[in-house]
Amino acid sequence: MFSGEWALGWSVVVLLLAGAVTVWCSVRLAGVGDTLADRTGWGEALFGAVLFGLVTSLSGIVMTTVAAVDGEPRLAYGNAVGGIAAQTLAVVAADAFHRRANLEHAAASLQNLLFGTLLAGLLGLSLMATFSPDVTVAGVHPASIVLVLVYIGGLHLVRRTDDPAWEAVRTKETVEDVPDPEPDGAYAGRRTPSLWAEFAVIAGVVIVAGWAVTQAAQVVLSSTSLRAGLVGAGIMGVINALPEAVTSIAAVRRGAVTLAFAAIIGGNCLDVLNLAIGDLAHPGGSLFHAAGRDELFLTAAALLMTTVLLAGLLVRQKSGWFRLGFDGWTLVVVYAGTMVTLGV
Repeated sequence: MFSGEWALGWSVVVLLLAGAVTVWCSVRLAGVGDTLADRTGWGEALFGAVLFGLVTSLSGIVMTTVAAVDGEPRLAYGNAVGGIAAQTLAVVAADAFHRRANLEHAAASLQNLLFGTLLAGLLGLSLMATFSPDVTVAGVHPASIVLVLVYIGGLHLVRRTDDPAWEAVRTKETVEDVPDPEPDGAYAGRRTPSLWAEFAVIAGVVIVAGWAVTQAAQVVLSSTSLRAGLVGAGIMGVINALPEAVTSIAAVRRGAVTLAFAAIIGGNCLDVLNLAIGDLAHPGGSLFHAAGRDELFLTAAALLMTTVLLAGLLVRQKSGWFRLGFDGWTLVVVYAGTMVTLGV
């Protein structure tokens, strides 16, 4: 394994460097993505959840795939669901930069609620797969195919909400997604092909960073007494979540709150599909049945955090302690408790 040539010290340096590169790419991605969302007419919610979510999830996809191929299925599984938990916590970080009202209040929309519901369903399906019969078809568990089909069906459902029978009540703190094909600022004079080219370059850099993180994390796992669940969730998962967290904060500072929220929850949906990709890449059978107790506990925590996030979107509390609503504080407590439990 190539990562065996790396010393533990160099692996830590690689982790920090890959994290820094990911942060820089994410800041650039916020401006490019916000402009493209307006110019394409997709809107911030759909563009953020699909294309934005795809690019910010690329590092996680690479981490899960490489770990699965290298015979570390628990590390692969832990990275996927650990990234979801950490990315959901990123809502709290982005919320701290939105001073007028809680992010869940300002970004409430039917599309974001539907993406949250889709995420909860995908996580539930992944848990069901783990307790289902351990069978594979052409090396892939049938649940992997179901996950992809449910995701595609969910996207179709979201796109058919142009004339919804239900919508969030608008308040003075609600930030509506109003397309601006020619925004002010550094991207105003940029041609659309140039923006797409930068979008693609950022995606490539994120992929390389994801590969480097996986190699370094495997050295950390083999050189220390840390458990696979904690390394996958606490190290790989956190770095996996950096693109969504930083991009969302940058989007909030630009006033694109719908894009910020959609990037997180849409990226989470794609991270569940990482399990299907890891299942395909894992040579030893079903990835779902390779998950241990820690990975299942982490999946349940991600599902609980998603439920709390949906509750925040429905209640739409304007403010709370230190500008965080009940959902923000609950997310912090659940995530902290999860990490402490995995470390015990």
